[in-house]
Amino acid sequence: MKAAGKTVAVTGGANGIGRELVLDLLARGARVAALDLSAEGLEDTRRLAGDKADRVSTHVVNLAEVEAVEALPAEILAAHGQVDGLVNCAGIIQPFVRFAELERAAMERVMDVNFWGVVNTIQAFLPHLVKRPVAHIVNVSSMGGFLPVPGQTLYGASKAAVRLLTEGLHAELTETPVSVTVVFPGAIATNITANSGVSTPGGKDAEAAASESKFSMTSPSDAARIIIDAMERDAYRVTVGKDATMMDRMARWMPVRSAKLIYSKMKDLLD
Repeated sequence: MKAAGKTVAVTGGANGIGRELVLDLLARGARVAALDLSAEGLEDTRRLAGDKADRVSTHVVNLAEVEAVEALPAEILAAHGQVDGLVNCAGIIQPFVRFAELERAAMERVMDVNFWGVVNTIQAFLPHLVKRPVAHIVNVSSMGGFLPVPGQTLYGASKAAVRLLTEGLHAELTETPVSVTVVFPGAIATNITANSGVSTPGGKDAEAAASESKFSMTSPSDAARIIIDAMERDAYRVTVGKDATMMDRMARWMPVRSAKLIYSKMKDLLD
């Protein structure tokens, strides 16, 4: 689905990759509904849009709250007259601890945002998307969704769930106007640790720590460009960053070896 002339809802639009997705879509001629829990961050995104700000609407929402999410399509239709796409980018990591040490409340928070937030938005928007001549759903999973990262096991499980949810939707929507793409970012230079409200050893998030010794991190703007390029060519899946691309291959060809490799890089942060 080409972005020009379309209206796309983007979750996590207040910062990081989500903000860059909003700006990239605007640059390609789209209208954008930016969704996030941070009103201040959304206003910053609107400010950065500059002379394109008239094509942005901002919506403060907790994606884990079903009724609030269900109200979004009507708000976006009122602001833009149509909704053609949904990019689920919002996500948080877990506290950097082993599964046995992770508190239940932290587990539920990660699943609420990373998995149920995606489910909620898709349920809300899909009835509208299938009525469009062409539409698109993009779900951002993670390198941690296909590769076990010690200290982020529950986070990885949430992102693996997003992967299978997306692949299932792709199959189910084959005979509809809706295309579906799953995205696997590697290490991205964002503030996901701070935005998740957790602390990790050395201030590192899981994906950055897992790959920093071999690859430089991808910038949020480059990540957004790769994601929107994938949407515009109706890609089934896309990896973001050399680290994600390499580990995607390793995880399929040598799953045990790749898991040991990541563990060797992460174990010092857990001890």
